Amino acid sequence: QVQLVESGGGLAQPGGSLRLSCNASGFSFSTYALSWARHAPGEGREWVAGIYGGGQETRYTDSVKGRFVMSRDFVKHEVYLQMNNLQIEDTAVYFCGADQTFSNKSSAWRYWGQGTQVTVSS
Repeated sequence: QVQLVESGGGLAQPGGSLRLSCNASGFSFSTYALSWARHAPGEGREWVAGIYGGGQETRYTDSVKGRFVMSRDFVKHEVYLQMNNLQIEDTAVYFCGADQTFSNKSSAWRYWGQGTQVTVSS
């Protein structure tokens, strides 16, 4: 059974940090591309970051470059999203997704998690 379970969301102040985790099981974690997307109230779903299958090469949407860092732990079968210098506009539900091929189009991903809420507010 495929599972992607996100954790680490919560409340942060502007300029603060949060670290999201996504634990994966039930598929070939080491070969799949893993990604993060977010869905803010009243907005469409937005791809945030992704990491290629088999390695640590990453890509980011422009609005988070220099602030967010995605990484992968092949032993724990987890991916992480370190979010620094958070802004109010980062408030959203963050989802972890997986697919055999890297894509920044979240609609194409084969597997999805349930999401974790991130709220940035003073």
